[in-house]
Amino acid sequence: MKEILYIEDDLEIGTIVKEDLEQRGYLVRWLTSGEKAEEALGDAEVVILDVMLPGLDGFTVGQRLKRNHPNVSILMLSARTAVDDKLQGLHFADDYVTKPFHPEELAARIEVLFRRNQHAVSKEIQLDHLTINMIENRILKNDGEEIFLTAKQHQIFMYFLRHPNQVLTKEQLYEAVWGESYLEGDKTLMVHIRYLREKIEQDPSAPKIVETIRGIGYRVKQ
Repeated sequence: MKEILYIEDDLEIGTIVKEDLEQRGYLVRWLTSGEKAEEALGDAEVVILDVMLPGLDGFTVGQRLKRNHPNVSILMLSARTAVDDKLQGLHFADDYVTKPFHPEELAARIEVLFRRNQHAVSKEIQLDHLTINMIENRILKNDGEEIFLTAKQHQIFMYFLRHPNQVLTKEQLYEAVWGESYLEGDKTLMVHIRYLREKIEQDPSAPKIVETIRGIGYRVKQ
């Protein structure tokens, strides 16, 4: 059975959505706050996450979940329609739906996320001399040697792979991986990317995988 973690503090909306999704055959675990989201995640492949929550807001909860469980798909729900809010959510989330929404639309978007996950089960990504298994989180060179990354290096690399061909700013990367606001001039991200390149690039001084886009940020082409 396909499992969903649903985090919504509005009891009326939560009851309607949970009952509708269960009628469609999903197993739904419903929380009214995000404090215990990681403990409740279990085998859920999709998280439906409201932005306006008591205590930790949905953006904070979503960033933490994605940072620690990069293969989980996150769909944000919000009554906030401002473009800035959507962009903030889509820095880490896989989809964003504004309230009010029709249950059919929500169900259709959820099914897309599950299909995407099923496709990823057998999906391997080939980058230059590397083969990345997205499910097993393994990185292999063409000669079969496995590359082992630190937690932060892995989070950075996975974020690149979830956003292929996009130019990502230092702010986007830092906030997605560390879950904190980026301070101009902070070299932490640059240091981690340098060490990441030393592990995954054939020639770290002339990187072909993690490209620097001068004055903007970085990009990984697929």
